[in-house]
Amino acid sequence: MSEQNIGTIKSIIGAVVVVEFPEQTPDIKEALYVEKEDLMLEVQQQLGDFRVKTIALGPTEGLP
Repeated sequence: MSEQNIGTIKSIIGAVVVVEFPEQTPDIKEALYVEKEDLMLEVQQQLGDFRVKTIALGPTEGLP
């Protein structure tokens, strides 16, 4: 099992979700999983300051 790097959703604009991590950011094209919503996100861009821009592969309504 790999070590988990848990992030926090910072903003949601339609299918675009910005996620911030406490340490290392995931690589571009890496998949992220939002457990509570059973939703996959794909990293599209590294923004700096441990933040990444992702595209949701499902509905984002109700995300925190």
